[in-house]
Amino acid sequence: MRRSHATNSLVLFTKIEKDIYHDRWDGEILHYTGMGKKGDQTLQSNQNKTLFESNETDIKVYLFETFASHKHLFRGRVKLADIPYQEFQEDQEKQKRKVWIFPLRLINGAAYIPEEVIKSRQERNQKKAEQLKGDALKERAQKAGLNCSIREATTKTYVRDEYVAQYAKERANGICELCDQPAPFLDKKGNPYLESHHVEWLSRGGKDSIYNTVGVCANCHRRLHVLDDKSDVEKLERKLEKHEAI
Repeated sequence: MRRSHATNSLVLFTKIEKDIYHDRWDGEILHYTGMGKKGDQTLQSNQNKTLFESNETDIKVYLFETFASHKHLFRGRVKLADIPYQEFQEDQEKQKRKVWIFPLRLINGAAYIPEEVIKSRQERNQKKAEQLKGDALKERAQKAGLNCSIREATTKTYVRDEYVAQYAKERANGICELCDQPAPFLDKKGNPYLESHHVEWLSRGGKDSIYNTVGVCANCHRRLHVLDDKSDVEKLERKLEKHEAI
């Protein structure tokens, strides 16, 4: 956050890529994390208080969204859409702490985003996820938010966490978790080709977590979406229960 007394304004920056501040979009509402990189965040002597009181003052609050290093997109003026609340996140030293979350809404228009921007971000994070293996990948995937961001692009887009997807495929170890057969082919990097699938669909309120995500072959992935068969879902749920018990 950056405050200007000269213009009576507060400028906010949010990143589409997760960092120490786990901001997330839910439709047209941005759940924006307050200031403070270490320890519990407070509402005293910082811009958290300014933002907390912004609906009761005449300060103008502006939002920029960062999609890549030094590339910011001006979103416009925002206002609090609901009462700020607290939740737990990790600080810069990986310690659990309380942060303030500010639900924000654009005053004019919706938070539309070019679909190619989302795809570009997902491709970058996919490459990063592929570099991690085993426990390191599992640890990063477990830190993913349980609720993925939902953004309005050309169509409604669920911004999935690439580390969750990569871990689910690695955990499957080259075997489709629905048909129990080896992946039908290897990708260009020589890895068994599987796709990640949310057992409870995100569009139905499912969580973007490692215990709602499996690795399946392309054929079974299509089957799951076309047939939406209860017995298939129950089989995958049993697989996830075993994973969670480990």
